[in-house]
Amino acid sequence: MAVITAVVFVAAPLGQASAASRVKDIASLQAGRDNQLIGYGLVVGLQGTGDSLRSSPFTEQSMRAMLQNLGISTQGGQSNAKNVAAVMVTANLPPFASPGSRIDANVSSLGDSTSLRGGTLVMTSLSGADGQIYAVGQGSVIVSGFNAQGAAASVTEGVTTAGRVPGGAIVERELPSQFKDSINLVLQLRNPDFTTAIGVADTINAYAAANYGAPIAEARDSQEVVVAKPRTADLTRLMADIENLVVETDTPAKVVINERTGTIVIGADVRVSRVAVSYGTLTVQVNESPQVIQPQPFSKGTTEIQQQTDIYTEKTGDKIAIVDGPDLRTLVAGLNNIGVKPDGIIAILQGIKSAGALQAELVLQ
Repeated sequence: MAVITAVVFVAAPLGQASAASRVKDIASLQAGRDNQLIGYGLVVGLQGTGDSLRSSPFTEQSMRAMLQNLGISTQGGQSNAKNVAAVMVTANLPPFASPGSRIDANVSSLGDSTSLRGGTLVMTSLSGADGQIYAVGQGSVIVSGFNAQGAAASVTEGVTTAGRVPGGAIVERELPSQFKDSINLVLQLRNPDFTTAIGVADTINAYAAANYGAPIAEARDSQEVVVAKPRTADLTRLMADIENLVVETDTPAKVVINERTGTIVIGADVRVSRVAVSYGTLTVQVNESPQVIQPQPFSKGTTEIQQQTDIYTEKTGDKIAIVDGPDLRTLVAGLNNIGVKPDGIIAILQGIKSAGALQAELVLQ
């Protein structure tokens, strides 16, 4: 089957929209970011689904080292245990985490283990980028995937070589940062935009003028807003008040298209100048129906295959529609009125962008 698509257009301006959000929903505190931790460990107690020690020699080396640290001699002989797997352990250390608090750990197989289901992570040190140990992980591994197999068939759902240890890592060292000693707050916008940054600074300054009698915020660029600490303010209480302020946010107009899944996301500020669109599809269907022809009895002939091909063509569409998108509702209604499927709308939007009539950024994924 072949599909032939044609799009024709002509072109004409736009408007704006905004939404109100709390500062805590659109910005994060620079001093309050997560830190990534990593470690190498062993998962034990697997039901014959661990690493084959011949293919993964580092697993045997790690197992011998662990046993020696526990005072068990491993001299001589080679282990054939299949209930141990070498894993990488990762975790995110949240900001202001204190010693004794628990965080989740992610476990991923390093060798040729087929499943970590039912295993237990033994004590594993988790280090930061500076090489210091910040947490220690241990506990039962939770695996969401499963696999089952027989002599001639197998079924696998999800990933069985990766799992989580909920609350399995205990924080042993706190980060070398003192929030209370900071002289200012740096807010980082999750979606950088100059208009939003200025709006955040103006909203904070309006709050500061009423409570401290002077402005305290300045927008450095499209992402960062710096808030100076007033002499009489408590920094924690100041941040709590600021993060609940409501700000009018703004974002650039975008159309995001995923051609693999046929997904189209159109932003609220997207505008389309007045265009005429003609969309038509020509569908060609080819059916092959080979027939087997047998020879007559006693004719000493041979069996032959006679090819038979049926070709059908169907042409749909060919309508010309006017699409004028002064707002999102009108734009979507205009595209739907053309009567095309998502892949056709994708082609139309790409063509309108090429003609300069789409007043937005087109993002292809």
